[in-house]
This record gives sequence, C-alpha cells and structure tokens, in this order.
Amino acid sequence: MNKKIRKAVLPVAGFGTRVLPATKSLPKEMLPVFDRPAVHWVVEEALEAGIEHFVFVTGRNKSSISDYFDRAFELEETLARAGKIKQLEMLQNMLPVAGSKSFVRQQSPLGLGHAVWCARDIIGDEPFAVLLPDVLVQAQKSCLHQMVEAYEKVGGNIIAVDQVPMDQVSSYGVIAHGERNGNIMPITDMVEKPKQENAPSNLKITGRYILQPEIFKCLETQERGAGGEIQLTDAMHQLMKMQKFSAIEFDGEDFDCGSREGYTEAFLAYALKDEDLGGNIRTIVERLLK
Repeated sequence: MNKKIRKAVLPVAGFGTRVLPATKSLPKEMLPVFDRPAVHWVVEEALEAGIEHFVFVTGRNKSSISDYFDRAFELEETLARAGKIKQLEMLQNMLPVAGSKSFVRQQSPLGLGHAVWCARDIIGDEPFAVLLPDVLVQAQKSCLHQMVEAYEKVGGNIIAVDQVPMDQVSSYGVIAHGERNGNIMPITDMVEKPKQENAPSNLKITGRYILQPEIFKCLETQERGAGGEIQLTDAMHQLMKMQKFSAIEFDGEDFDCGSREGYTEAFLAYALKDEDLGGNIRTIVERLLK
C-alpha cells in the first residue's frame, strides 16, 4: 500500500528577476493574481488534494509570506468593530490549521534541488509533493489532486506534464515516455530544453511533483549543474535508475507567473472565472480591446 501524501514543499526563496521591478521589495509569490497572492492559489490547490503540512523554503526578505498565513489581530479587530463580518470570516477561514506550516531558510540561492533538500528534516521518511508557487494551474479538480489519484494507482514518483506545440519544446524540460494507460505513462527520460528535432515528445514538465524521500540522498551528493545550481532534474535522473517515475497529463491550464506575459494571463484567467465579478471583468476587457 502506498504511503499517503501528507506534506508539500513550496520553494519560495527565488528573487523573481523576470518580473522586476514589481518584485524588488515584494516576493514574487505575493504578487496578486486577481484578489489574492499567487501562493494562496497554490496552497488552496494542495489543500484540495489532502495536504496536511506545508513546508515553505524561504529566503531573506520573504517574511510577508509567513505573515500572510498568520493571524492579523489588529485587522481582524478593526473589521469586527466595523461590523464587516463577511470579510472577517473570509480572513479567518482561509488560514491553514494551526501547526500545519513550517518555514525553513535556504541561506544561499543554490537552486531548486537545494531548496527541496532544505526541507529534508521536516519531510522525513515520507513521500511528498513539490509545488512551484510561480506556476498556477486552473482546473476543475486540482492538478495535485489528479496527481495524488495517479500515485494511488501506480505509486513511485509522479510528474505533471502537459502538451505544448513542438516549436516551443526548446523552452521547457520534456519527457520521453512508454505506453500510455489513459493519461498516465511511464517516464523513460527527461530532457531539458531540447532542440525541436531532438525532442522525445511535446509533453513539458509542469511545476508539480510527487517524490519519494530517497530523492534527498540524491540531492545530498548532487553536483552543481546548469547555471551553477543544484538541479532537481539532475537528482531525479539519479533516482530514475532505482525507482519508477510516471507522468500524468493533467486536465487543466497552467500559467507561468514568473514571466510578465504569464502573470498577466493568469491574472485575467482567474479574474474572468470569479463568480461575482467575472462577467463585469469580461465587459471591461472587451471594452478595452475595442
């Protein structure tokens, strides 16, 4: 029987240089996507998938993230005195359960693999999820929920993938895979930013992973790779020699909020989906387009 996926790692230590100057003093994970920060949408996705404990791997000047997921007593008291009960309840209900969050510091910017490794003592000997907070996935059933269901069927390590046009594969990490079983397939290789003529598929790796704890042993001895950083992909290549990796082509649409274009697209997509204001926002967009 597969161990339950209880914990998730959210690497939030990056600088967000692709969306400067907005991120000069504000963490990229705290950039608002419609009416809440990007990281809020990612936490909601994980909660829907049954995640019980969040490990935020932070860096300097990221205290606003921990503040956001904490009580704001002065604000709550002001709302209560003003009779703004709806807003007060919203703030109180959005908080994860007390004790379900841990914050660890990545003291040097040594890459995604190093950030994941920094969470090793809190994760322990359990399989866990990794969610990149600058990637948002809009889906009827959350992307991580779909991955957990796939994990319960096939076990091992799971990576979320989706299709991109072949002329764009050189911008992504893509997988080579074996025979499909529905939307799940065994991964035989992962290739980072291949030329179109050399790409093994057009299935790009999205920022969602379910990994076995043995990945930490690989990361512990992993040499620096591309960009002089410890790459998670390199450690996964090591682990593939010992354990099964599967991909799930998830149902949904992903947005790269680490780029200005992707951030703008995400903002509009989430705004247009809002139950209360989506119709009004669509009217505004159509008027501006004229």
